[in-house]
Amino acid sequence: MESVFDQAGKAVSTQLTKMRWALGVNGLLSVAVGVMILVWPGISLYALTIVFGAYALATGVVGLGSAFSGAVKGERTWLVVSSLLGIAVGIMVLVWPNISALALLYVIGASAVSLGIIAIGGAFYLPLDGADTALMTLSGIASILFGIVIFAKPGAGALVVLALIAAFALVNGITELVVAIGGKRLVESGMKRTLAPKPHTSSV
Repeated sequence: MESVFDQAGKAVSTQLTKMRWALGVNGLLSVAVGVMILVWPGISLYALTIVFGAYALATGVVGLGSAFSGAVKGERTWLVVSSLLGIAVGIMVLVWPNISALALLYVIGASAVSLGIIAIGGAFYLPLDGADTALMTLSGIASILFGIVIFAKPGAGALVVLALIAAFALVNGITELVVAIGGKRLVESGMKRTLAPKPHTSSV
């Protein structure tokens, strides 16, 4: 018969595994978008708008679903914030399919900066080990720098912009995949936090 601690450990493991799946799915979506842009350099502005909007919306829905289906409290907050940002950006772009190229670039740039800040916060907020913390931090910094470049050079050539978007999607996606695949450490860390005995306070 399982003890209460065994049941709690399995519950935490299941919850954090769902978060790993969310990161993994989002990572695959990001990589798919990056590869598609690289192999389709002549993509039209309308098609790029739909692809980016669908990508942002899908990653947001996946993350939000994971947040409310099992993530523990700390991880849930981080997932909800990042997911709501993706959903908001996705809806805004999809309901405005005739957005101008400049406006779309500003939306992508603002989204990248926001996601970079969230990623850096998550690197220190989530129960990751040193390597994954450093990886998420670097990914967040790269995302912020990408957003700054978009804002600074909005009139750059179409091929340059597409290459930047593809590179951003690939870096972001690969980072999420690495963290998700190596997430066994995250699960073990969450179990230790849950099962660790709480210190007793002596009454005066």
